[in-house]
Amino acid sequence: MTTITLYGHPDSGHACKVALALALAGIDHETVFVDIWAAPETRPAAFLAASPLAQVPALVIGDETMTQSGAILLEIARRWQVLGGESAAGMRRGAELLMWEANRIGMCVPQLVESRRPGGEVFPEGAIAWLTGRFETDRQNFDRLLGAGPFFHGGAPGIGDCAIWGYVQWLEKAGLAPSDAMAGWIARMVGLPQMRAGGEDWFPA
Repeated sequence: MTTITLYGHPDSGHACKVALALALAGIDHETVFVDIWAAPETRPAAFLAASPLAQVPALVIGDETMTQSGAILLEIARRWQVLGGESAAGMRRGAELLMWEANRIGMCVPQLVESRRPGGEVFPEGAIAWLTGRFETDRQNFDRLLGAGPFFHGGAPGIGDCAIWGYVQWLEKAGLAPSDAMAGWIARMVGLPQMRAGGEDWFPA
């Protein structure tokens, strides 16, 4: 049986995206905690071999290694034909949502989380207002993309939902408020049987 290993950390929304996708797809795997706040050279040798940039997540399937959360989500959907990967239309939808998330919510929300973290990065004057303004646009577009469906892929969550969940789960930590539609989607995501309470549950140290 092929061993599947996911390297990640509770503070990485990108790693949480992949952990959620694997859980929703029912794919057996093990997780390995990687301390992203420690110097890269101190991280596990097997992880460094799998991740040339020493970044999480890294997914190892047998002898294959994959990095970058968006690429991993697409591979999960394609390889196991799950979470939108059951059809060409579902894959297109997933890819569109992944690209949007990476350039919008996935760019501004983690920066705002970092700006509020004790001892976190100090941002230049005006940066926080600019990032917050970007999120206000993202929140409106979130509602448009979600539409009337309970999830971004329709009646059930797909890789797009996993990607967007990665950092929307931490709006409060970023000092941001959801729209009504976003709050409803968050509640539905939290209610999924496969959901874990937080990053610490995905990647216990």
